[in-house]
Amino acid sequence: MADSAAFLHGLFGLDGQVAIVIGGTGVLGGAIAEGLAQAGALTVVAGRSEERGQACANRIQEFGGQATFQAVDVTSHESLERLSTAVQQEHGRVDILVNCAGVNSAVPYTEITPEDWQRVLETNLTATHLACQIFAPHMARQAEGGAILNIGSVTAHLPLSKVFAYSASKAAVVNLTQNVAREFAPQGVRVNALCPGFFPAEQNRKILTAERTQSILSQTPMGRYGESEELVGTVLLLCSRKAGSFITGAAYYVDGGFTAMRF
Repeated sequence: MADSAAFLHGLFGLDGQVAIVIGGTGVLGGAIAEGLAQAGALTVVAGRSEERGQACANRIQEFGGQATFQAVDVTSHESLERLSTAVQQEHGRVDILVNCAGVNSAVPYTEITPEDWQRVLETNLTATHLACQIFAPHMARQAEGGAILNIGSVTAHLPLSKVFAYSASKAAVVNLTQNVAREFAPQGVRVNALCPGFFPAEQNRKILTAERTQSILSQTPMGRYGESEELVGTVLLLCSRKAGSFITGAAYYVDGGFTAMRF
């Protein structure tokens, strides 16, 4: 009988690879960072909150994984450059980048201020663009290339109240993902988007009222919210050199069937 564990690790294992999770200080980003580390990657948890980032790195170290924390301001080109330089100096390479930082402005459309609109777009879209622009050329110089995973959303394609700026930014993230994928595919850099459905996290807890929950779950065939760990399998597929070797420019939905009710 074939060694199934070895086969699966050959497909999805990340031994020897260096992964950066920008926004790894959040609920979803933290689960992604832990999943990458479980698969063998040395994982850099990057974000603004040293307390939450170090806590995530500590959890990874507790189960025997390798992880460090690096502070970064995703809206600053200079800060992202420093992150790239620091990781390359310490580890010599970057194989996987996950852009997971995100914020929302949970107000009616007519109440979105110019400042809020700009804050959401800078954090969700411009920061993703800057990170891709900084890290993709580095990956292109590596013989093995690399993988970039941008976090989109089901709201990138579907209208939903109180997430207007967020939805616009995530729609642009999906479009950006496709463009960067085309640009760097010849150099062996794969770029994909993961579009979660409804997963309770910092940016949406305020709007998940009982009434809104009932509306969302009534339109989700699986009838529940997602758990952050349920993103990890798709993350490993899209970041794996072998299992995901011919996937680029794609947007994968992990949403309990929500988009199946709309498309």
